[in-house]
Amino acid sequence: MELLTTNNVWMMICTALVFFMHLGFSLLEIGLTRQKNTINILFKNIFIICVGLLLYCLVGFNLMYPGFEEGASGFFGFSGFGLNSPVTTEGTLDLNYNAGYTYWTDFLFQGMFAATAATIVSGAVAERIKIGPFMIFTIIYVGLVYPIAGSWKWGEGWLDQLGFYDFAGSTLVHSVGGWAALVAVWLLGARIGKFKDGKSFVILGHNLPLATAGVLILWLGWFGFNGGSVLSADPAATSLTLVTTSLAAAAGGVSSFLISTLAYKNYDLTMFLNGILGGLVGITAGADQMSPTDAILIGVIAGGLIVGAVALVDKIRLDDPVGAIAVHLICGIWGTLAVGIFGNLAGFDQFLNQLIGVAAYAVFCLATSFIILFTLKKAAGIRVSEAEEINGLDDYEHGMSAYPDFRLNEH
Repeated sequence: MELLTTNNVWMMICTALVFFMHLGFSLLEIGLTRQKNTINILFKNIFIICVGLLLYCLVGFNLMYPGFEEGASGFFGFSGFGLNSPVTTEGTLDLNYNAGYTYWTDFLFQGMFAATAATIVSGAVAERIKIGPFMIFTIIYVGLVYPIAGSWKWGEGWLDQLGFYDFAGSTLVHSVGGWAALVAVWLLGARIGKFKDGKSFVILGHNLPLATAGVLILWLGWFGFNGGSVLSADPAATSLTLVTTSLAAAAGGVSSFLISTLAYKNYDLTMFLNGILGGLVGITAGADQMSPTDAILIGVIAGGLIVGAVALVDKIRLDDPVGAIAVHLICGIWGTLAVGIFGNLAGFDQFLNQLIGVAAYAVFCLATSFIILFTLKKAAGIRVSEAEEINGLDDYEHGMSAYPDFRLNEH
């Protein structure tokens, strides 16, 4: 009982840290975009966490952990609506649900992960998406797509049986959101003024101090994201996981800053910040399997990928205001493949399993997100008008300003 209590308390602390990440995402997103869209972005992020938790309670948790029967294909299962905690014959809570935590702690910890996929999309589509269609997309993607995808590995589905490994979600969380972000950005088109006469122009964010605070909050939250994924308070496993997480983040930041400085001859804070996030996403798939040196190498490569991916996204004329595609999709793929290259599981067979997993999630997420967003585009439209975009979504969709005493005429 004492061990169960210790493990459960650690899991609840990690749950709180992952919840805190939603503040980090919010601050990062508003900091890297213009002040006239601040309320709109904050509204979307609040909607995601509230509705995400409700959906995960009603359907998501039991879609993600359906209890596949022996011999099942492991592609889809559903164990019923709502939450039904296991109880003993005396009617009390069954603490034998798991050696490390209770049923309720399991639900809440996993529920905090569920909303993150839509949060990733929110940043990529910022400043020009209609809020109604975005909310509908969130409901379907968080309520159905994410938990079905999650069941393939974490729910002991077909990819888990194959040997695919994703410790805390480089693919299951970050790439699942990243693939949808890619589709959404493509279908939406670029913000007014981003591309003109074949050239790309920087649209500056309005508050880099807030963006910096957001990244540091996310780094802190990642201790819960990865540390809690140990699913116990085991000292050896949790301490190693926190060390590899931190080292990859630091290496990603330094690598991105150095490479971007050499390439563009300026000290770009946004590249530094996204490099940290790229390192964090990159280590997430194998944080418990890596040595400190492995973690640093994974972070260094992730930082380089950030610089290259941001440039590539611009070159193919996709407009991603916060760099979500580079951070969550590209570094998510890298982190997943890195499990087969570095650490305890490294080997050709493991790399092949990782590659199959990446491809499977690419097909599933690209297809589902395209169907949802293309249908919404044809049925109701997903982009605001030119006048609404120029005036700002705060005025148009919310009738308020984040900074009423400091109004600027932004175009």
